[in-house]
Amino acid sequence: MKLWGGRFAKETDQLTDHFNSSISFDMRLYKQDIIGSIAHVTMLGHQGIITNEESCAIIKGLKDLLDDIEKGNITFNEKMEDIHMNIEALLTDRIGKVAKKMHTGRSRNDQVALDIRLYTRDEILVLKAFLKDLMSTVLELAKKHSETIMPGYTHLQRAQPITLGHHLMAYFEMFKRDYKRLDFTYENTNYSPLGSGALATTTYPLDREFVAKTLSFSDICANSIDGVSDRDFCLDLLYSLSVLMMHLSRFSEEIILWSSHEFHFIDLDDAYSTGSSIMPQKKNPDIAELVRGKTGRVYGNLMSLLTTMKGLPLAYNKDMQEDKERLFDSIDTLKMCLPIFTRMLATLTVCEKNMYEAASSGFTNATDAADYLVKKGLAFRDAHEVIGKLVLYCVTHQTSLEDLPLAIYKSIHPIFEEDVYEAISLSTCVKGRQVKGGPSPEALSDHFKKAHHFLTLIDS
Repeated sequence: MKLWGGRFAKETDQLTDHFNSSISFDMRLYKQDIIGSIAHVTMLGHQGIITNEESCAIIKGLKDLLDDIEKGNITFNEKMEDIHMNIEALLTDRIGKVAKKMHTGRSRNDQVALDIRLYTRDEILVLKAFLKDLMSTVLELAKKHSETIMPGYTHLQRAQPITLGHHLMAYFEMFKRDYKRLDFTYENTNYSPLGSGALATTTYPLDREFVAKTLSFSDICANSIDGVSDRDFCLDLLYSLSVLMMHLSRFSEEIILWSSHEFHFIDLDDAYSTGSSIMPQKKNPDIAELVRGKTGRVYGNLMSLLTTMKGLPLAYNKDMQEDKERLFDSIDTLKMCLPIFTRMLATLTVCEKNMYEAASSGFTNATDAADYLVKKGLAFRDAHEVIGKLVLYCVTHQTSLEDLPLAIYKSIHPIFEEDVYEAISLSTCVKGRQVKGGPSPEALSDHFKKAHHFLTLIDS
């Protein structure tokens, strides 16, 4: 007989049991379910709703059960439908009918809402730790390559000379925003729904604040209907993880390009590459490709839960059981992607010479050549036209701005002098960009200090 079977005249169909069951995936909530139950039962004892002896007996039984589950001594029963009913049934088998008082003043609606908030809160802390490791790795690699010149791109065309350190710090900023989004999600998650009941609280004198404090929540959910029907915090996390995966995917795309023979800006470590079953020469960036590919499933989880929630009337509906697999899958995906991406990044080799040569071609210093003329007194639009003509000449004659004779420069405009060559050198182009947020060593040094300060703050 099911725990809710009193109203029913016959057993549910076997197909119904299987279709209705969530134990196959919500079993991972066992720890949160037991911790939440211990807090609830402790409160029931303090409030005199059950006796202290009953409260102590249930708490001891729950702690013993948790210990046995973590030792692998327990098998959950699909016929018990979900983790909450499994825990209650297992406890009843162990300590007898007193276990049935554990559910006093509580519904599975506020129970599952509590469990998923506790679980989400725990997993956010794990994800933040992984993300911090990634940010630290990016920062250290950027410091190492603060003067490694490479081409910056727009439209995947060589645009202006920058440094690899400057490029990497763009990703640091993306990941920093991801970290802040996880902080925001944690704050929205950190409210206790327990005591909301099915939707309208209860007539028992529950102390919701006691339970919230016991479980280290910042406060209680202020409305009982919202307490059981809110999954915004799940959507917040799925959105945050989707944006994080988008950033990882963009980074992966560049790693894939950079490791190709056409770019050859980096070499991936053998430990984070794979080969071909037929082509013996191949070294494939499969880790980066898988990270890029898994981004789609995280996006799909977000859209799935948004679609599930969009038409639900208040309060709880069984549709909301669909939140867990979507949430669990996204969390699991990030917990796989973040550590291996960090290790792949930490072990790659930068081909500095190839990066410099790429920046030397493609007229990445054309803007600096125009700026040279502006500093000599020309309007920028006129300078733009002059350099455009010079670039056209170089393209036609298969040469570069650096290799053009001064006579050619002067034939286009007499304002050019010998100092043009120093002005358009890649080193000058990079070092001259001292505006805050730019690629010069001075600007990067300031950025490194701020990044290090951010990492120090989140450690404290």
